[in-house]
Parts: sequence; C-alpha cells; structure tokens
Amino acid sequence: MSVTEPTLPLAAAILSGGESRRMGSPKALLPYRGKTFLEHLLEVTQHPRVAITCVVLGAHAEEIGKVLRNYTGNVLVNHHWQNGQLSSVQAAIRSLPPQGTAGLLLCPVDHPIISAALIGKLIEAFDASGKAIVLPTFCGKRGHPVIFRSTLYRELLAASPGVGARQVVWAHAGDIAEFPTEEEGVTLNIDDPDTLQRLQAENP
Repeated sequence: MSVTEPTLPLAAAILSGGESRRMGSPKALLPYRGKTFLEHLLEVTQHPRVAITCVVLGAHAEEIGKVLRNYTGNVLVNHHWQNGQLSSVQAAIRSLPPQGTAGLLLCPVDHPIISAALIGKLIEAFDASGKAIVLPTFCGKRGHPVIFRSTLYRELLAASPGVGARQVVWAHAGDIAEFPTEEEGVTLNIDDPDTLQRLQAENP
C-alpha cells in the first residue's frame, strides 16, 4: 500500500442489474423490516470512508429507477446485464472519478441482510491489512460484501464474463483478508420466494 493511499476514499456499488427470474419480481424492491432491500443497503453502506455510492441497474432499470427519483447518488444502467454480474461491476468501475479511489465495496442486492457495523469492520480490515481483497466469512464460508483494492480494477475489467469476479479472487488467493462474523446474512442469497418467506418469518 502506498503512503498516500489511505487518504483516498472508498466507493460502494450496489449491484441490482439481474433479471430476478427465480424471484419473479425485482429483488431491489423486496421488503425487509419496513424498507426495500435496496434502501437497506443504501443505509448500511453510509460510512465516513465511502465517498461515492452508485446503484447499478439493468433488467428492471425503469421500475427500480422510479423508486430512486429522489436519490442523490449515482444511478447507472448496465445495458449488458445479460452478461452477468461482472458486467455491473465493470460498469461501476468505469463510472469512478479519475482522481482515484482506494477500493470498491461491492454489495449484491440479493445479499441484503448485513449491518452497518459489519460494513465498518470490513472497512477497518481493509485499511489495516493492506490486502488486495477483504471479505467476510460466516462459519468458515466466504460471503458478501467484498472490497477490492483499486490495484485490481484493471483485472476486474479484463476478467472473463463466464467466471466473473471470482477469477480475480482466485488469482490473488494469497492477498485476501478474511473477516469472521456472526452475521449469517453475509452468506444468505435471497434468490427465490421460499427463501424470502423464511427470512421475513425469522425477521419480523
């Protein structure tokens, strides 16, 4: 890590470009404790180190965009959303300002059950470790969100759509900081109505 890097801000991207085919409706607009998944993620990613937040839309851009009318952050439309989540990651990277960022916090909208405290701990681990990638683990299983250091942006832009960001994670297996957490939400993919129903029953 360079001496000046800690002064650079972090960016956060909420990835909501998918078709939500199994769910049957846009995941970003699903309810969780009085908010939508998207609203919850926008709230918990507010942190002093995060200076830039963008929401990446795709398949349901028009419908979700109506909810974001009063949102003052960046809203991007990934017109290549059919190419998978990596294409939304790449859209977020391309939107970042030229003056630079220290890293990018990636929050898939189908992993919404995380807290602001978890985000804070991940950012602390990012700043303290100097590692290229920081991610949470629950019971030894890796989850989301993930922070990629800016030195990996080029590799993310060049990664194979068929493999996705995992290609970069695998390439830097020795440069990863894992943050163990008791928040099971880091590994919960809310991908279908049954999973959503169980979530809502357990978190009224």
